[in-house]
Amino acid sequence: MPIFEYKGTTRDGRDTKGVVDAENLRAARLKLKKDGIFVSSIEDKKKAGTQKRSAIKIRSGSVPVKDLALMTRQLATLIKANIPLVDALTAISEQVENPILSEAVADCKNMVNEGSSLHKALAKYPQLFDNIYVSMAEAGEMTGTLDIILIRLAEFTESQAELRQRLTSAMTYPIIMVVVITLVIFGLFTSVLPKVLSIFESFPDISLPWYTQAISSISQVFVSYWYFFAGFIFFSILLFRNWKNSTEGKKSWDALSLKLPLMGEIVKMVAISRFTRTLATLLNGGVPMLNAMDIVRNVVNNHVIATAIDEARGNISEGESIAGPLKKSGLFPPLVVHMVNIGEKTGDLENMLTLVADAYDFQVKSKIESITSLVNPIMTLLIAGVVFVIVLSIIVPMFELTSKLG
Repeated sequence: MPIFEYKGTTRDGRDTKGVVDAENLRAARLKLKKDGIFVSSIEDKKKAGTQKRSAIKIRSGSVPVKDLALMTRQLATLIKANIPLVDALTAISEQVENPILSEAVADCKNMVNEGSSLHKALAKYPQLFDNIYVSMAEAGEMTGTLDIILIRLAEFTESQAELRQRLTSAMTYPIIMVVVITLVIFGLFTSVLPKVLSIFESFPDISLPWYTQAISSISQVFVSYWYFFAGFIFFSILLFRNWKNSTEGKKSWDALSLKLPLMGEIVKMVAISRFTRTLATLLNGGVPMLNAMDIVRNVVNNHVIATAIDEARGNISEGESIAGPLKKSGLFPPLVVHMVNIGEKTGDLENMLTLVADAYDFQVKSKIESITSLVNPIMTLLIAGVVFVIVLSIIVPMFELTSKLG
């Protein structure tokens, strides 16, 4: 039988604490009430230790989005089959392979079994279940459509994971190529070139071409001050990250990221896609418009666009439309404003937002593919150019040296 640790006050006003055994939390409270103790706090002693260990795991680990989406879809299927919520959560906690997610679901099951609502239990783990997830679960519980809401949540989570995967895949190749080029150039200039160029120094009568002399000077600088360059790059990255994470730095970077060549357009399209799809998901789930706008402003992950959303929310709270502030900001294309305006007039805003999100997801995919197809040959030509210059600066003097020795 579980043992509960409690703190409370007796009938004569004295503070007291101790332990009591009971079948569950409610039974423990009733038992203490009969004994004349007014409970201020009570928790399962064994469960408290488990929760602390679970919290440490959650803070130190992560849950893949695909695992969260699969868990959500499975829970929706069980609830749709009229299985009680506690039994459904029990089955899910035993079936989920990810240990962090399994422990979180098991703890949520215990809280629901003790009388808590599902969304309050989920809110205990913000690292796993964000505001969108909790708000949707709350709306599903209030409207009695939790199974439908969870299916929409799973679809939303999967679509966001797919979009994130596209962006990651698009950025992986250029980053790897930049790192490889940097390491190759650094290795050539600090290890290979000094040994080769030292041969030419043994023959002062050989006239080195200007590009060989330039390569030689650059190599000497690399060899003599490599630690300076390494430190400069390290501290530059560190300072940039600190500046970007600061309040003012984030605002400036968010504004700058929208104006970057090539990538600026993708950043804007991704933010618009997240805004429209998240808002459509929340509204379809029964979340009130003002609450949905509060949540969706944090999803776009851009201060400039979030400010425009705040202005739109202010207009809505005063009884005005959402399309006006979006158009006024100049950040949302005419197509988005037009579709939102039609959706508001026809009462079909959720479907219009979904159509916009689908269109922008397709545009993001096409834009990423076009940029990737452009970056690949550029990076290849850059590598070929660097190698050509280095080889030329060595081969030409080598031919001259060979002819004189011959």
